[in-house]
Amino acid sequence: MAWPSDYSRRHTLAAPVERRGVGLHSGSGTRVRLEPSDQPGFRVGWLDQPALGLQPLHPGLVHETRLCTCLRLGERRLATVEHLLAALAGTGLSQANLWIEGEEIPLLDGSAAPWVEAIGEAGLRDLGPRDPLPAIDAPITLQQGLSVAVALPSDQLCLTAAIEFPQPVIGRQLFSIFLTPERFVSEIAPARTFGFRDQVEQLRQAGLIRGGDLDNALVCDGERWLNPPLRFTDEPVRHKLLDLIGDLALAGLPRAQVIVYRGSHALHTALATALSSRRLALAPESLPLVADRPHAA
Repeated sequence: MAWPSDYSRRHTLAAPVERRGVGLHSGSGTRVRLEPSDQPGFRVGWLDQPALGLQPLHPGLVHETRLCTCLRLGERRLATVEHLLAALAGTGLSQANLWIEGEEIPLLDGSAAPWVEAIGEAGLRDLGPRDPLPAIDAPITLQQGLSVAVALPSDQLCLTAAIEFPQPVIGRQLFSIFLTPERFVSEIAPARTFGFRDQVEQLRQAGLIRGGDLDNALVCDGERWLNPPLRFTDEPVRHKLLDLIGDLALAGLPRAQVIVYRGSHALHTALATALSSRRLALAPESLPLVADRPHAA
């Protein structure tokens, strides 16, 4: 499929598409149905409660950020949204409806590549010119412990991530990219989530990573990977950028230079909130509920 060369035009899906899988933390089966939308932004509805309609996504919905981004949508929660949102925003979609069965987005292979494949299967429908990505008028700096995120005014969307781990097989990594849909698909989407062998049992006892295995996550054992080969020599830092894109998608990708050192979902979503607040101060907009219903399965 020919992906857009930039983010200058509005796109939605040309047809519905579905994927099923297992949630990383719940270990439960879940289903996602992606549908075209005529309204800007990404909206979520429930396949088992369609009467609740569709709720627009925004950073204020973030409920929890331990090892994933979890949203609170009314009385329900939706976990591990970041890879899917990264695929939607990264490939150039400006709008889509997400109908969910379950409380977690399926992990699939641990990257955004299967979601890119699904979007490519559905195809894109061009909706015409798009307003430029929202800009910021002054730098934004956030710090959480040793982690730092900075957004600087820029004419282009440039993302930089730096990570530093004591495990020798990871160590220090830096990756920077002027993001376009084509570059997202080839350089970011295939990067898989990663974890550490010595943390697996502790996390499972805490009720996490019940659906994780060597087929959907890279596992590090200090000086080696338990399930090589890597898709990129610097796959961990590229996955951090994938997570960053997915979390920023809650506010919309910015026209800015974003630099994150030792990123986390908590830091990313705090930056998304700051970016959203800055934009709202410059140009207020509403986030209405939309009572659409899903197409027949």
